[in-house]
Amino acid sequence: MSPNKDVFFHFTNDKTLRDGSPIPPVGAWLIFPGKPVICQKGFHASRHPLDALKYAPGFKLHMVELMDIETEQDDKVVAKGRKIIATIDSKSVILSCARKFASDFLHLWDAPEVVKKYLKTGDPTLANAAANAANAAAYAAYAAANAAYAANAAKRKEVIAIQREYFLSQIMKEFNHVK
Repeated sequence: MSPNKDVFFHFTNDKTLRDGSPIPPVGAWLIFPGKPVICQKGFHASRHPLDALKYAPGFKLHMVELMDIETEQDDKVVAKGRKIIATIDSKSVILSCARKFASDFLHLWDAPEVVKKYLKTGDPTLANAAANAANAAAYAAYAAANAAYAANAAKRKEVIAIQREYFLSQIMKEFNHVK
């Protein structure tokens, strides 16, 4: 599932943009008064919500339209104008996808039951115990996992592509409930 090529994604916290100004209402254009410069000034967004997540100060995810794109990089763009089309609280989708992606690798180690149960249920009362158990195992598995990924770069790219598509499909389902 792919959104329209003219649709972008941008995260904020619950109340403000990165510069501290309030989040504008849906449909209102924000226009940058100068020349946008990527990573410095202007209105930023990403073509894929997983790319936008790298820069997320919070879980509020906006589907946006951009005007006069100045520069585009692999994971973000900067433009002269930005308008929010729709907004969702993406926390539950992000956490659910993170648990799913972690579950995809349970077969690679002898995970403690608390980890398996947390990944399956998302029960917040198990989160600390699962994290502690997973962290202890992660140190031991880190070198082996890196070696395995390095030995099979094509498989790694395939897994990442599948995860990106799945994440996008889950985000778009949430946006479809808003419209």
